[in-house]
Amino acid sequence: MYADETKHICFKRLNDLAKLPKRGSAVAAGWDLYAATDYDITILPHETVKIGTGLAAAIPEGYFGAIFARSGMAANQGLRPANCVGVVDADYRGEIVVALHNDTSEDQMVPAGSRIAQLVIMPYLEFKINEVDELDDTERADGGFGSTGIK
Repeated sequence: MYADETKHICFKRLNDLAKLPKRGSAVAAGWDLYAATDYDITILPHETVKIGTGLAAAIPEGYFGAIFARSGMAANQGLRPANCVGVVDADYRGEIVVALHNDTSEDQMVPAGSRIAQLVIMPYLEFKINEVDELDDTERADGGFGSTGIK
């Protein structure tokens, strides 16, 4: 990608605790999102807690923000977005909130101002719905989960 093709996304801080997203490296796809809190948050076993980032964004049309788990939090603490992948639409201008779920049987702590998820900006395909009476045939047809085998 050439420098003049770089996309820009505008973020607005909604409070003094908000931190702009940061990447862990120059080529990382995900931008870390931070908890906009000045206190630690305890998430009880199998509980979901909504944590605000203190940020709103203007994502360009044709794109959306996908909110994914931070791999370390998921693997080490059992914390992940409750909906697995959150979606921030291009026309949404409210606070980006991450609903963190504790999959473990122990209390998990989220330190004040810590990284809680990662935001990946992704394109999506615009399409229209056509209702039909029949679909084209494929080799798999209506084979469901595991129907293609494991080898």
